[in-house]
Amino acid sequence: MSISGVKALVFDVFGTVVDWRTSIAREAAPFLARHGSAADPAVFADAWRARYQPAMEAVRAGARPFVRLDVLHRENLEDALREVGVDPAGVPGDELDRLNLAWHRLDPWPDAVEGLTRLKRRFVVAPLSNGNIGMMVDIAKRAGLPWDAVLGAEVAQAYKPLPEAYLRTAEVLGLEPGEVCMCAAHNEDLAAAQACGLRTAFFARPTEHGPDQTTDLHAEQDWDVIADDLVDLARRLDA
Repeated sequence: MSISGVKALVFDVFGTVVDWRTSIAREAAPFLARHGSAADPAVFADAWRARYQPAMEAVRAGARPFVRLDVLHRENLEDALREVGVDPAGVPGDELDRLNLAWHRLDPWPDAVEGLTRLKRRFVVAPLSNGNIGMMVDIAKRAGLPWDAVLGAEVAQAYKPLPEAYLRTAEVLGLEPGEVCMCAAHNEDLAAAQACGLRTAFFARPTEHGPDQTTDLHAEQDWDVIADDLVDLARRLDA
């Protein structure tokens, strides 16, 4: 399968390259137990993540200036803790900060490192994530993700799916939109990228949201490339 003229592959990270839910639940489990909460760590991970889009929407809508995702995560953490019966006012600030940095320690999906390493032989590979640069660096170093460039939302000063997030990333790479392929496990992300002129590649992560996931189980449009995972994507692109 060919994506003629594409020079760079850019990747959604949370859920597409790394398994945020399992990673956050693992890190949250001892914290919750230590603070007397019987909540399921996976339920807590979902509660924390559920605040992700609403927090970014306040920035997208201009209700607040652009801030890094680390800042939004830290604010959302306190609300998520209250939801599972932990009063953040009773937790030392440095302990909350350490838990917030769990988003810097996410595990890759099993196929991620091999797939990216193969794709890197033929294309520039880089994240196009709503995560900030420091977060992307930490995830990459811990997981061994072989990015050619580490980009974060600060580059665009905009959160996906705003067009600026896609177009400014292409501009920073010195490429036209059609020379960039957005790779993601989320159909909405690809639709927004496609509307900006980027090429698109989809592969599902059917357990990103746990065993009962109902979204993004299959390609909902005829994307340029549809693969099983990152290794399969590399195979289909002759990398």
